[in-house]
Parts: sequence; C-alpha cells; structure tokens
Amino acid sequence: MAYVMNVLAGILSVYTLLVFIRLLLTWFPGSNFGGVYYFLCSVCDPYLNWFRRFRLFKNSPLDFSPLIALAVLSLAHQVLVYWGALGRISVALVLALLLGAAWSILSWVFGFFIVILILRTIAFLGNCNIYSPFWRFVDFIAQPVIYRITRIFFPRRITGYLFRLILSIAVLLILAAALWAVIRFGQGALAGAPF
Repeated sequence: MAYVMNVLAGILSVYTLLVFIRLLLTWFPGSNFGGVYYFLCSVCDPYLNWFRRFRLFKNSPLDFSPLIALAVLSLAHQVLVYWGALGRISVALVLALLLGAAWSILSWVFGFFIVILILRTIAFLGNCNIYSPFWRFVDFIAQPVIYRITRIFFPRRITGYLFRLILSIAVLLILAAALWAVIRFGQGALAGAPF
C-alpha cells in the first residue's frame, strides 16, 4: 500500500509541476511555445477551469483560482505522502493538513495585499507620479481593499488617504496574525486528537 501511495504522490508532483509551468506561460500572452504549450493546455486547463468557475476566488482584477488549484494539489500530495509513510490516514491528520493548506493560501493573499498597500503608501509619501501605468495598476488592486476595510471600521466617510492606507495595512496585519494563531491552535488540537 505504501508503494502505491508513493507512486501516486510522485505522479501528483509531476502534474503539479505541469500546472505550475502552464500558469507561468500565461504571463507571456501572444508568445508561441509550440506543441508543448498545447499539450500543457490540454492536460492542465480542464483542472484549472474547474476552479475558475467559482466567483468566490475572483477579487476584482485578480483571479486567485490558480492559487487554490495549486493548494488543492499540494494538499492531496501531502495526504498521499503521509498515507504512504504511516500506512494509514486519519481524519485529524487530513484536517490538520487542510488547515495548513488554508494558511498557505491566506498568508499569500494577506502578504500580497500588504505589499501592495505598502507600495501605495510609499508612492503617496514620496509624491510619485501616480498616473504611470504601474501606480495605476497598484491603485486598481489596492482601492477595493482600502474601501472595504475603511467601510467596515468607519461606516461614515472618512477623509485622509494616508490614514486609510495605514489603517488597511494595520487591519490586514492584525487579521493575518490572528488567523495564524487560530490555525496553529487548531493544528495543535488536531495533533492530539484520537481520531
């Protein structure tokens, strides 16, 4: 049984690599990669398209469905590796791995938005040309986050763009730290679970 699980984990690793390469190739639209590209599309797109159909994974200009798809592959790989190593799998172990995968996704998303907001704060303080394409793209990503956070904490309209930026960064940092603590506590509780 351990041999079968290890072989399946290896196959899943190769497939994860193919999906990752397919996602990297989307960063170069219009490039001709020949038959390799079409092979990757035919193998990976059905899996990726399954996640793209959920609106929950899309936030304005960003599509997080590839990140979720990679996390699911990683979770399945970890389950197979543990199953192969231990000879069995428990519900508690799967839940602990699921919490770890959730934290991987959420920490990346929190980190991404925190970096975007810090960049926007630096641009604001440095009086950068906010009309350049780069800063317009940063604003395009940052504005929905800033709007939602300030609307939750200050239902009435507040002024002061710098205040809203700093508030948004602080809220995201606090949420990320609280979520990390909850997930670590959950994983610790599941590690001692008998099932």
